[in-house]
Amino acid sequence: MTEAQGTETDRRLTVFLVDDHAMFRAGVRAELGAHVEVVGEASSVTEAVSKIASIEPDVVLLDVHMPDGGGRAVLDAMRRSHPHVKFLALSVSDAAEDVIGLIRAGARGYVTKTISPDELAAAIRRVADGDAVFSPRLAGFVLDAFASRPDVPVADPELDQLTNREREVLRLLARGYAYKEIAKELFISIKTVETHVSNVLRKLQMSNRYELSRWAADRRLV
Repeated sequence: MTEAQGTETDRRLTVFLVDDHAMFRAGVRAELGAHVEVVGEASSVTEAVSKIASIEPDVVLLDVHMPDGGGRAVLDAMRRSHPHVKFLALSVSDAAEDVIGLIRAGARGYVTKTISPDELAAAIRRVADGDAVFSPRLAGFVLDAFASRPDVPVADPELDQLTNREREVLRLLARGYAYKEIAKELFISIKTVETHVSNVLRKLQMSNRYELSRWAADRRLV
């Protein structure tokens, strides 16, 4: 690939900035201008959700902490309706709860604001291609965190949106239990079982218990 072809490929990649500091957004936009096409920016969760839904960029650079909810709130609002949009956290924070929280919410990577423009451009490209990207120190931290806590599941945005009770109902449903049997097993009414199943179907955008069973089996929940 020639240098000209590589530049053209980078320019077709669209990026959206979410950060509540206007000067920082301006700096990132200027630094990334030679690598990608910055197609929009937002300073709040509400503004970000609206604009991302309208623009549908390839990658969203997402600040972790903002006055009205931060990056987690943006991810929670967007991950179901726009699963093709990739999110890369860009923050001053390297706190454990921030890194793990954003990755569990669906971000494809997490880098700190000390990253160089060229490194950031490369990270954006990798996230757009489906890779997971972390600042070097954070990568080691994430591996250590999951190794020391084997009970912590890999990020699964779809599963995370279900309540503990909904997961219990789903697991029994996938094992072939009838509603009456599920109610007896969990000491709840059949009507409550029906409500939980309805909620799970709605959240996962499925139409019947057979689809749910396959979904649960794929995630080894059975």
